[in-house]
Amino acid sequence: MNVLKKPILLVILDILTLVLVPAAVVLVVFFTPVEAVMGPVQKVFYFHVSAAWAGMLCFIIGAVTGGAYLLTRRLHWDWLSTSSIEVGLVFALIAILSGMIWARPIWNTWWVWDPRLTTTAIMTLVYLAYFILRSGLNTQETRARLGAVYAIVAVLTVPLTFFSIRLFRTIHPVVIATGGGDGPAFNMSPRMLTALFASLFVFTLMLIDLVWHRYRLAQLQYETSPEVN
Repeated sequence: MNVLKKPILLVILDILTLVLVPAAVVLVVFFTPVEAVMGPVQKVFYFHVSAAWAGMLCFIIGAVTGGAYLLTRRLHWDWLSTSSIEVGLVFALIAILSGMIWARPIWNTWWVWDPRLTTTAIMTLVYLAYFILRSGLNTQETRARLGAVYAIVAVLTVPLTFFSIRLFRTIHPVVIATGGGDGPAFNMSPRMLTALFASLFVFTLMLIDLVWHRYRLAQLQYETSPEVN
């Protein structure tokens, strides 16, 4: 199989990503109103939420495809699992960094040990350990098998992080408040909602594009590795 030849669908996805990411930035900067309390720094929120969404989605994909590998023992599922988790880590780090940029002027500090921030940090460290584990294993089959088991167990940190804002007392804003014990929230205007959903769509498109590229790289690495040749 010639993995160097890029599929036409991936080419289209590349073009869409290159066009829509700047478009999302323009939409957030110029289309959304300035939030009354937080001011211009609130605009970081759109990319912060979208990056967190993309990272968690990648981790879920990594667990599902890890399970598919354990059931079939086909390496392409391991490539997809590893690729998803690697891209998910990038998005998780973007979410943390963008959250820190927002927190500095709003909370007057870069970081607080709030339940949402703490669980996000734990989730990220758990997935960093995934690659440490794989790097210490010698064979492809062992890396794939233990990596799949780890990915399935590690995905438990995703719902813990997502629901932490409703399970514990928190000062982290709630994007969509449901009442009851939710933390602080702010109302979003129609323009804000439009920008948020547009950003979520663009980041989802971008994660598919990045995971696909990383998958092709994993396939190329396998086909040129000493274990195969």
